[in-house]
Amino acid sequence: MLLRYLLESKAGREKVVMKLKKLESSVSAGRKWFRLGNVVHAVQATEQSLRATHPVPRLCLTLANLNRVVYFICDTVLWARSVGLASRVSRERWQLRAARHYCCFLLLCLLRDAYEMALQMARASDRRARRGRPSEEALGWQAGEEEKEWLQSSLLLLFQSLKQHPPLLLDTVKNFCDILIPLNQLGIYRSNPGIIGLGGLVSSVAGIITIVFPQMKLRTP
Repeated sequence: MLLRYLLESKAGREKVVMKLKKLESSVSAGRKWFRLGNVVHAVQATEQSLRATHPVPRLCLTLANLNRVVYFICDTVLWARSVGLASRVSRERWQLRAARHYCCFLLLCLLRDAYEMALQMARASDRRARRGRPSEEALGWQAGEEEKEWLQSSLLLLFQSLKQHPPLLLDTVKNFCDILIPLNQLGIYRSNPGIIGLGGLVSSVAGIITIVFPQMKLRTP
């Protein structure tokens, strides 16, 4: 999508753009077949999330995976309609349902990421306190300090926490890039195809990294 968006504005590239559109359509059709198996995987992920130790990640991941299951079901229905197996199905209605559940899935994943960030920041604050610096001072919470100073201190602590936990940073970036698509489909936040394509590229790279380096995948105890 990103490459097609960059070439659309250039003259004499009409044939290349058309080929890219056909390639996108073929890849999309192929992904439908993989998503049939992803329904089963999402159900298994839901069962695994129920075993999480902490209640907040357990709730977020369970609800997220349930929305993911429904999203894949909606996507499968749309695929069935595209090949003529369910011609009476309303394409617009099911696309809207799929986008809603996908958006809910990603929002819950981002909520889980935010919770993990808060935990890491609290642990970093505790480590500073053990070194003889009060956690309130580390976070800029002393009475009379300026709001700007507190914000800078909090951002620094957040940066240090993410730097020490690359899987959390990678998962957050991936979820943020992915959510641009359903937000655009639902009309909540409009983005041009170039931004969406760039987000998809970043998300794909992040996904590949977690496959090549399994230790970079965020895990919940």
